[in-house]
Amino acid sequence: MPLQISNAVVLADSEWEISAVRAQGAGGQNVNKVSSAVHLRFDINASSLPEFYKQRLLALSDSRISKEGVVVIKAQQHRTQERNREDALLRLQQLIQGAAVVQRRRIATKPTRGSQKRRLDQKSQRSAIKSGRSKKDWQQ
Repeated sequence: MPLQISNAVVLADSEWEISAVRAQGAGGQNVNKVSSAVHLRFDINASSLPEFYKQRLLALSDSRISKEGVVVIKAQQHRTQERNREDALLRLQQLIQGAAVVQRRRIATKPTRGSQKRRLDQKSQRSAIKSGRSKKDWQQ
């Protein structure tokens, strides 16, 4: 089943490798005997992704991406191997789509004159409250 990234970008099944492993964590009647967890490996550099996606993915500081550009996703949340496989593919899809989102540049703005005045008024009110707590008589 191909993985749809966007309208123009689709990844073929051959671009990722899925292997079944035993799940970690507390044991039970099922978990120690059945290989229900899934490791998904996806090589960014060898993929058919457009160059834009590759550059953005490799620039991410994500612990799932190795120095060689291989994405490793371990899915062990679900009880069955098939559900874990779907979960791993969904997480890969979200990772690639998230890397493609371009953040809008923030435009620095100055505080308004009214907000500056309100801030200074609050500071002077707070100062008056604190100075009123003093036991010393400063009028001597």
